[in-house]
Amino acid sequence: MTTLQSMTGFGRGEAGNDDFHLVVEIKSVNHRYKDLRFRMPSSFNSLEQELRQSIGEKFRRGSFDISIHLKRAEGKSKFDEIDNNKVEQFIKKISSINGVSSSQIQIDPTAFLRSEFLKDQDLEADPVLPSLLKEAFALAMQDLEKSRNQEGEKLTKIMQAHLEEYLKQFKIIEGKADNFKAIIEERLKKKIAEISKEITIDEPRYLQEVIYYLEKMDVHEEINRVKSHAQKFDKLISSGGEAGRQIDFLVQELGRETNTMGSKSSIEEISQAVVQMKLQLEKIREQGLNLE
Repeated sequence: MTTLQSMTGFGRGEAGNDDFHLVVEIKSVNHRYKDLRFRMPSSFNSLEQELRQSIGEKFRRGSFDISIHLKRAEGKSKFDEIDNNKVEQFIKKISSINGVSSSQIQIDPTAFLRSEFLKDQDLEADPVLPSLLKEAFALAMQDLEKSRNQEGEKLTKIMQAHLEEYLKQFKIIEGKADNFKAIIEERLKKKIAEISKEITIDEPRYLQEVIYYLEKMDVHEEINRVKSHAQKFDKLISSGGEAGRQIDFLVQELGRETNTMGSKSSIEEISQAVVQMKLQLEKIREQGLNLE
């Protein structure tokens, strides 16, 4: 059985080298369409479109929060990023302005940790960081897909359990379907018998109305449609793929037939079964909203 995929999941991927350690985290929740939000260093902005396309090829629906964190590798400090040439040029410039030698200048070393003294990082020219990002991003998507599949498997089992309970209650209605007409006909006879004591009944017209009413109260068509929808539902959740919207449609159809059967019966046992069936359908619908 192919697993349905939930829109809820979490994935994490890491990649690094001697200088940097990069972490990508992707969190997804249910959404009617597809929505992506990135939080990452501005130096990676040029790669955003490519990352969006990667997610679009892997996932169809969901709201995605993507966080990208770039850190120095263990044992490295921010002082390793200082550009010595920039520092020397700064000191020379200060010396010329003040008319003093560089040895006389007193500067807090931490002042050189500001961005203007750090080495320039051109991601488009440097293949190392982009390749690390793509590696970590691919691992995060694999982890997210696994998470969404696991969650989808749980949702499938839950929906199957609710469908089984729905069909259990449906069997009560199906078992009494042939009694619908008999019960209604018996009630009509008693009512007509009471009325006929006071007025004269046009028997041909009476029989015509009885037949019309009994046909109107027949539920065999609804029973057949429920069976058909239930089979489609079972096949759908067994086949996998994008099933969220289709499940919502089938739940609506089952709800329509269930309501019709309930409106045609005044039998207490059937009315109670209909209430339970509608409850199970609502639970299925709630779970289906989380499916891709």
